Amino acid sequence: MLTWAYPDFALAAAGLALLLGLLAWRVRRTVRLGRQLSLSGGRLAWKLPLRLLAGALLLLAWLGPALGVRQQAVRTAGQDLWLLVDVSRSMDTPDVAPTRLLRAQAALTELTAAFPADRLGLIVFGAEATVQCPLTYDQSALRLFLSTLTTKLLPPGPTTLRAPLALLLSRVETGSTSAAAGLPAGAAPRGTAAVLLTDGEDFGENLEPVLQALGRTGARVFTVGVGTTAGGPVPATSAATNIADGRGPALRDARGALVRSRLREAPLLQIAAQTGAQYVALNDRENGLPTLLARLRALPPAEASRAAGRTVAVADNRYRYPLGAALVLLLLDSLLTVRVLRIRQLS
Repeated sequence: MLTWAYPDFALAAAGLALLLGLLAWRVRRTVRLGRQLSLSGGRLAWKLPLRLLAGALLLLAWLGPALGVRQQAVRTAGQDLWLLVDVSRSMDTPDVAPTRLLRAQAALTELTAAFPADRLGLIVFGAEATVQCPLTYDQSALRLFLSTLTTKLLPPGPTTLRAPLALLLSRVETGSTSAAAGLPAGAAPRGTAAVLLTDGEDFGENLEPVLQALGRTGARVFTVGVGTTAGGPVPATSAATNIADGRGPALRDARGALVRSRLREAPLLQIAAQTGAQYVALNDRENGLPTLLARLRALPPAEASRAAGRTVAVADNRYRYPLGAALVLLLLDSLLTVRVLRIRQLS
């Protein structure tokens, strides 16, 4: 099936219209010149179809026609990247437009696109944690899971940061048991990193034991604080309404007071520091995503997977064929000349 690498047909149509306009102007100018020289206009304008065809082929090459797919070898960095996403009720707070969770989803979509050759997995958490998508190379499947994130995925309850970190630790240790012979005990067979996106609210147990265990595996947990220290009221319903301007009901406690959620940076700074990673903020004023991407790309791969590679199916772009034909026509246009006048010397 024919597909297009850059299916911007409106721009291509505008370019073709511009080309036709220029050629029409050229035809009128050529005919007028021919009349002045008492020559046939066709003798001067026979190159115009050649140039029109060359221009059309260049536009076709620019659109990138692809026919079928081909297998392309890619070399991975040997990295497993886990995405740990807070889906508790407080992530519906609109102190980050449009809400914390929706802003986190947009950042995750950009982040996953930056690592097409590595395995990515998704863990969601609130009062408990679960693997929403196991480690996979299938980016389309992961994006599907990301698009369905809501604060209704898990049962309501107090948020705990220990649960997703403990689940991450179990996954890293499970991978370590299948490591190739010769790797140090407890070391992950592949470079392992995690990105924890949350507002930092934690009502669980002490994080110290699980952080020490993660530190021994070499896994790094980068933390992203989504929200503001000023915070905002928590909606009574899931992200369907925006209460920032009073259009939706706010959650109230047993005494009738508004439930407000604020960004808690302290536990996120602790997690990043104890795993040798970094904390960044994500809100309407700060976007730490570029810094995070740079740090993740700079992570060294594990020794056991420096030579890891695989093949992926990519669209077979056939742009070179119309481009080559256009270049041949342009070459012919420059080599072939039209004799307009023959000057005779009078004796």
